[in-house]
This record gives sequence, structure tokens and C-alpha cells, in this order.
Amino acid sequence: MTFVDTHCHLDDAKLKDNLDSIVAKFRAANVGIVVNIGCDAITSEIVKSQAESLDGVYFAAGIHPMDVGNATDKDLDKIAELAKHPKCVAIGEIGLDYYWDKTFKDKQKEFFGAQIRLAKAVGLPVNIHVRDAMGDAVEILKSNKENLTYGGVMHCYSGSKETAKELIKLGLYISFGGTLTFKNAKNAVEVAAAVPIDRILTETDSPYLAPEPVRGTVNSPANIPYIAARLASVRGVDISEIERAVYNNTLTLFKKIRA
Repeated sequence: MTFVDTHCHLDDAKLKDNLDSIVAKFRAANVGIVVNIGCDAITSEIVKSQAESLDGVYFAAGIHPMDVGNATDKDLDKIAELAKHPKCVAIGEIGLDYYWDKTFKDKQKEFFGAQIRLAKAVGLPVNIHVRDAMGDAVEILKSNKENLTYGGVMHCYSGSKETAKELIKLGLYISFGGTLTFKNAKNAVEVAAAVPIDRILTETDSPYLAPEPVRGTVNSPANIPYIAARLASVRGVDISEIERAVYNNTLTLFKKIRA
């Protein structure tokens, strides 16, 4: 058995410049499966190259909502091409983000829907980012229910437990990261306690959102055990149960991952 990080950004300068050390540390922490996430056509190519050179590291290709401003149909074609790679396990990170910039709201919605449909066409799940846009995101997901054939994951989920139930009915998994360990994480704790064990995943979103007790440092996949331990505490189970569940859920959702 092994721990799993279903969402990180090894292409970020804070990680890629020390990649050998980062990999050695997460392997020493028994993190044996890592999904490296692209945010546009260029970074999706980079995470592909990293995954090719590292055992146990896979990747997702997609256009992040904050990167749709200059994106074109050619970028979508590139994502579709990358999706054919044997280590590409999802289309992502895709979704909606109204926190930083509301300028491209309509284009965000357009590309979100387009990439959900692309995921169905290439036979992959989706990796979804939502910030300050849950209502619109749920609406788009519900309107694309027939295109969620291969499921997906709500990355670093920040919605309510009621919304989580709706998303699970659509075939999605709920992923928990460092925010679950924060002292003010009341909502995240409620969701973590309520989500069925067969729908939970773990992630770091490295290099961001380092968990307690290493909050404020550069995050990496080596910190997954902190998140798994918090999940276990919230749910009143041994950490081994979380490790086993997340591992099995990962293989169920990301079917191209080879254990």
C-alpha cells in the first residue's frame, strides 16, 4: 500500500529546481503515486515530460480557468493530443475561478464545458478547480452530466457538504488537501466527515497550501501523510484505512494508473 497525491505542480520553479530531492523525500514518505497537473498547453507538456522520467508520477493535461484568456482551439487540440499519452490520467486542471479576475467569466464557462466534453471523447476523468464560483460550476456540471462518463475529482474542495452530495451523485470524487489541517477549517472538517469513504482522495496542490505543522513552507507530495492523518482523525479511523481507501479510489478513478 502507498499514499497518493492526486494533485501537485512539480513544474513550479519552487519544486522543479530541486526535483531530485523532492522526489526522494516523497518516496521516503511512502507516497508512491503522484498526479502532476498542467494548467495550459505549455505546462501540460512540461508535466508530461516530468511524468515520463519518473516512476509513479502521472500527469493531467488541461487549461486552468485563469489561463483561458489567451487560449484558443489550438490549445484544446494540444490537450487532446496529450490525452493519448499512456501516463495522462485526466483532463485538468479545468473549471471556474472568479476570485482573481472576473474578466473572462464567459470564456471560462466556455472552456470548462469544452474540456468536460473533451474528457468524454478521450475517455478520461476531469480534475476540477472551483474558486468563488461553485453555483456556476455545479450548473455546468449538471448540464454536462452525460459527458461525465469517466467521472472526475473536485480538487481542494471548498464547498458545503450539501453540494458535495450533489457532486458525488454526478460521479465525482472529493479531494482534500492542506486546508483540511488548518485550525479554522470547520467547513472542510464537516465535509471530510460526511463524504463516503469510497469517494475521498488526497492531494497537496504543491507547492501551495502546506499543511500543519509545516504551514508556511514550500509544500510537496511528501506532506501527504499529514493530510491523511487529519482525515483519519476526523473520521475516527486508523490512518491505514485512509491510505487503503485513497489508494483504491485512485485506481478506480484514474484507470491508466498502474499500481
